[in-house]
Amino acid sequence: MAKQYETVIGLEVHVELATKTKIFCGCSTAFGGAPNTHTCPVCTGMPGTLPVLNKQVVEYAVAVGLATGCTITQYCKFDRKNYFYPDNPQNYQISQLYLPVCRDGFVEIETPAGMKKIGIHEIHMEEDAGKLMHDEWEDISLVDYNRSGVPLIEIVSEPDMRSADEVIAYLEKLRLIIRYLGASDCKLQEGSMRADVNLSVREAGSEAFGTRTEMKNLNSFKAIARAIDSERARQIELLEEGKKVVQETRRWDDNKEYSYAMRSKEDAQDYRYFPDPDLTPLRIDDAWLARIRDAQPEFRTEKMARYRKEFDIPEYDIEIITASKHMADIFEETTAICGQPKKVSNWLMGETLRLLKEREEEPEDIRFSPAHLAKLIELADARTINSTVAKEVFEVMFDEDVEPAAYVKEKGLGMVSDEAPLRKAVEEVIAANPKSVEDYRGGKERALGFLVGQTMKAMQGKADPGAVGRLLKELLS
Repeated sequence: MAKQYETVIGLEVHVELATKTKIFCGCSTAFGGAPNTHTCPVCTGMPGTLPVLNKQVVEYAVAVGLATGCTITQYCKFDRKNYFYPDNPQNYQISQLYLPVCRDGFVEIETPAGMKKIGIHEIHMEEDAGKLMHDEWEDISLVDYNRSGVPLIEIVSEPDMRSADEVIAYLEKLRLIIRYLGASDCKLQEGSMRADVNLSVREAGSEAFGTRTEMKNLNSFKAIARAIDSERARQIELLEEGKKVVQETRRWDDNKEYSYAMRSKEDAQDYRYFPDPDLTPLRIDDAWLARIRDAQPEFRTEKMARYRKEFDIPEYDIEIITASKHMADIFEETTAICGQPKKVSNWLMGETLRLLKEREEEPEDIRFSPAHLAKLIELADARTINSTVAKEVFEVMFDEDVEPAAYVKEKGLGMVSDEAPLRKAVEEVIAANPKSVEDYRGGKERALGFLVGQTMKAMQGKADPGAVGRLLKELLS
């Protein structure tokens, strides 16, 4: 009988924090920018420079720790992790080994077998490294230090996950919590959330862990799932052939769907950690901790429960809207202005999601203001514009956040409410389409729809389809 294997997975998730400036200097953390323009002597490791800790980094790290049930280390400090690599200008990274800021937390994920707790071993603060760019054509490597010193938290899980599905569920839950806190935008494609996967396999039923490998360069959930399945298969194949799995760091190539060894896996002693002499220990007193705790937002679970009580909208709408704090904020603010939760929900669930999908954007990228959406709903309700025009205006508003009333006026999109031109257009359509008139009088209801369409075309879409239908029926009877 073939052996059954179990996969054991733990993650190291690096999250770039949403501070305006870096962890130890005043340089910008903005994504992009010409290479080496968001730099100064501190973050490029010049001799004689000294780091100064960014207070907001600590507050974000503690907020994430509180939201994931961690114990906060109220007396913690920074350590130097020594390694020599061109993207690491000081030849050490300031991190936390001995006293990480958060410990012993968890997040709950949904699995086919029910809810499951994934343990969080620790969360520590550290600085990001620069970025190496390899130019294969010129056969040179260049380094951009814009990212050097950008604040990170590293969230180290326990080896509690058993499949790619559980890993993705864990990452999605973490991303949701962190985005609700506003601590990071967690955009994998921009590197502001990165996951290293530690994976081993063992015979089903065994208590002992197998030899693990660490996989890097994973910048999408799909890549993570593919890498896990590939590495699981590779390790099982080695064991089936009687070979040993080597503990090493591997790099995943998502285009080739293949991983290759980068280096043997280092242990803590290889980095020669010692307390950073330039940074004093950090004391998070009870009052500071209480202020951070009091500032925690309403998270998704509580928000969903409140929506069920307060707003008459479907459960499916509640699930989709609350999956993004930004979308939930827009929903609540628009509803507060216009008092029509179902109509606000319809615009978000319909046109907004359609346009986000078309433009390959996320709900976090929504740019239109709640006030403008409320105004558009008001214009449609007052029959100032019809539903077709409302959708046209919304599309412009989605891209440029135009003020809808001003845009409708400027473009002359308001509905024609004067009956004289409408009656004239209907009479002309009736005269021009005798076959459809005959069909309608012969009992074919669909012919009326055609005549309504022709009238709307003649009115350049600026008529109320309901009024057109009523007028057609009146004149045809």
